[in-house]
Amino acid sequence: MRVAVPKETAPGERRVALAPETVSKLRAAGFDVRIERDAGASAAFSNKDYEAAGAELVDSRSLLDDAAVFACVARPSAETIAALVPGTVVIGFLEPLTDPDGIAQLRERGVIGFAMESIPRITRAQSMDALSSQATVAGYKAVVLAADRVPRLFPMLMTAAGTIAPVRALVIGAGVAGLQAIATARRLGAVVSAFDVRPAVAEQVQSLGATFLDLGVRAEETAGGYASELTAEEQARQQAALEERIPEFDVVITTAAVPGRPAPRLIPASAVERMRAGSVIVDLAAETGGNCEVTVPGEVVEHSGVTVVGTTNLPSSMAYHASELYSRNVGALLTHLAPEGELVLDWDDEITSGACVTRPQASGS
Repeated sequence: MRVAVPKETAPGERRVALAPETVSKLRAAGFDVRIERDAGASAAFSNKDYEAAGAELVDSRSLLDDAAVFACVARPSAETIAALVPGTVVIGFLEPLTDPDGIAQLRERGVIGFAMESIPRITRAQSMDALSSQATVAGYKAVVLAADRVPRLFPMLMTAAGTIAPVRALVIGAGVAGLQAIATARRLGAVVSAFDVRPAVAEQVQSLGATFLDLGVRAEETAGGYASELTAEEQARQQAALEERIPEFDVVITTAAVPGRPAPRLIPASAVERMRAGSVIVDLAAETGGNCEVTVPGEVVEHSGVTVVGTTNLPSSMAYHASELYSRNVGALLTHLAPEGELVLDWDDEITSGACVTRPQASGS
């Protein structure tokens, strides 16, 4: 079965769907892999790396010839979708909850679309969980950005000139990105606190050496691991409690998100205005509007002396390892869908049916 991997064309996207490491494993498992020339260049993978891994390098015009699978990172463009043969399997971040027009195009073309963000969060599918792998990268990079922007040293230092107090950091949201941010900030020497409306994560926060901040606002955890949405009254209490505590911190990293919906607003402008000058907020929810009222998606702004980082698609800024992780997720899904190198779609399987967002009517949809 032939797998085609394009050079990504979405603005700012530097990742590639398959890294040479995964290409070698797929070749050994019976797949043919065709890579568009320079597809991995922005992620520091050369054409020679792919050739050594056994991939066939082609130009964009012949990429889709005889391809049974089209593996990408960002959703394919309308032109690419139109060039796909009906029945082709498309794997990528297809945005099923936020891009109905794109999903409609895939459906009308008759392709079988598997959205990486729709992989069920079950034990069997952990190796395919691209949301988690990319959130790990984002959580790490958020701390690096904060360390670069804050005019303070992260660790406590005892010097001949006196002692320097460590940075005090607050991580809001203790999912995958938040836990990685906690671990990274701790490794850099910060004193870290974390808040999450799910009390069940307190133990994970504490296991990383951080203090769990209990603000008296609680929510249940959904089957996908996310917090259930708060009522308007609970949101108001949460904002008030955070506004009271946030001025204590030099760095705030926010990670709260609800799939398919705008990010919850947790930090009002009034809270930012109470922070010390030079403080930094890194808003990982910027792509869906941001957790902070003053966040500008895609930009770094200053508000009352506080730097608010709304940079989007942080995994792409660490394209080498983000691609390696994503590639392993795609490879795991491919070997699940085609265990012997031949496509076998079992619609009774929870992973196959759960990740599929479009399929031809003839397939029983």
